[in-house]
Amino acid sequence: MIQNEIEVSTQILQWRCIESRMESKRLLYGRFAISPFVKGQANTVGIAMRRALLNEIEGASITYVEIKKVKHEYSTIIGVQESIHDILINLKEIIFKSDSYEPQKAYISIHGPKKVTAQDIKVPPSVRVIDNTQYIATLTETVSLDIELNIEKDRGYRIDNLQKYKDNIFPIDAVFMPIRNVNYSVHSFELREKMKEILFLEIWTDGSLTPKEALYEASRNLIDLFIPLMDSERKETTSEIGKEKDSNIPCLPFQLLSVDTEKMTKDTVFKHIFIDQSELPARAYNCLKRVDVHTIYDLLNYSENDLVKIKNFGKKSVEQVLEALKKRFSIDLSKK
Repeated sequence: MIQNEIEVSTQILQWRCIESRMESKRLLYGRFAISPFVKGQANTVGIAMRRALLNEIEGASITYVEIKKVKHEYSTIIGVQESIHDILINLKEIIFKSDSYEPQKAYISIHGPKKVTAQDIKVPPSVRVIDNTQYIATLTETVSLDIELNIEKDRGYRIDNLQKYKDNIFPIDAVFMPIRNVNYSVHSFELREKMKEILFLEIWTDGSLTPKEALYEASRNLIDLFIPLMDSERKETTSEIGKEKDSNIPCLPFQLLSVDTEKMTKDTVFKHIFIDQSELPARAYNCLKRVDVHTIYDLLNYSENDLVKIKNFGKKSVEQVLEALKKRFSIDLSKK
């Protein structure tokens, strides 16, 4: 059946989206087929992709809120139907998409009587509310509700200690996980008397990114993990060759072949890693985007002196770029 439904290439690994639907604003679904794999490979890729999707994808969440004239989370406000505790729970459920790696401030300033929803949140340009209908509270009388929200971008969970916050500020156990669920299955089929495998991936997201975008980001994150290993292997190989000076085997051609092959591999990889993966501050990130630097490969075309010449790109931004490249990709741009 699988062979009839999905066209399989025998030459290179290919993928396609075979089903996509929006179940709600906060639940998107995508089903993907990836093939052909040699027997045993599909399960290896499936396990890695599932873990990367669930644990490595970044999301935005409220980390704390400030409510004026409120001492503790079990307080109540006259004219507000919900307790502070209930409001905090409702705020925790709000889905955001953020393009900034720096903390962003959002505000709610409402006069009752009124039903307060996510539509009433005033967000900065870098932040977007996914579902404006999400409920927050109800003001039953002519009262005011003023709340300041701190929104951050991260991955995984974050549980803050209440004791380190002053009065009027309430931490929220933040969940930076835009992937709701991931399933995968492996199916074998025979092609030209050889056993091949096809991998099916099912991805559910919270609406802040599509399943296709999640698949791209998870793939890039897995590539990022292996780049330092590639660099380490090259250094060890070069070191071992250096120790064999007395050997009769000519090492120069082999060494050149190794470096050239690695450079071609890295160039290909860096063309598919976008600069948002380097977690640069918003100022540096926006300046690079304005000069059409979208990938790490684009960025490597700039020297340290070239970066200084970019408009509004100060010395501090250059230092942040150099540090990010060194830390995440083992690249020393200052030596280019």
